[in-house]
Amino acid sequence: MPDDFAFGPDPDHPGWMRWTLRAEGRYNSTLGPMSVMQRDDGTVVVRTVPGHLQGNLANNVHGGAILTQVDIAMFVCARLNGSLREGPGVTLDLSTHFVGAGKVGVPMDCEVEIIKETGRMLFLRGLVKQQGASICAYSGTIRKMGKPRVDRA
Repeated sequence: MPDDFAFGPDPDHPGWMRWTLRAEGRYNSTLGPMSVMQRDDGTVVVRTVPGHLQGNLANNVHGGAILTQVDIAMFVCARLNGSLREGPGVTLDLSTHFVGAGKVGVPMDCEVEIIKETGRMLFLRGLVKQQGASICAYSGTIRKMGKPRVDRA
């Protein structure tokens, strides 16, 4: 696992791991703490508890906060399944279907699985759920970038 992330047991949630970006003040931190679980089939679940900052004026979870969690979850899944070992990746596309409102203060689980992997591409899909009810379905593609080049002058 790259040094950019801290990954270890989540003391507040037995059976879950804590996923933290080491660089403070990055966009990922707007979601707050993230707990991660990997199922035996490779499916990854990324859990957050949306708070006031992630809410909209109707006191539901803002769609942008949901999209942020989905994007992060795709990369967590890629890293935990060993698909992003050599360098970073970029999101090429993300298609979402909001099917319900997310509630502030309720744990939100983003489930994600890899459908297919090629040499440079990952195709993923998943669901965002609260209390077992789906609030968003999605699919996305990540392009693996490979090792960063070192210029030799």
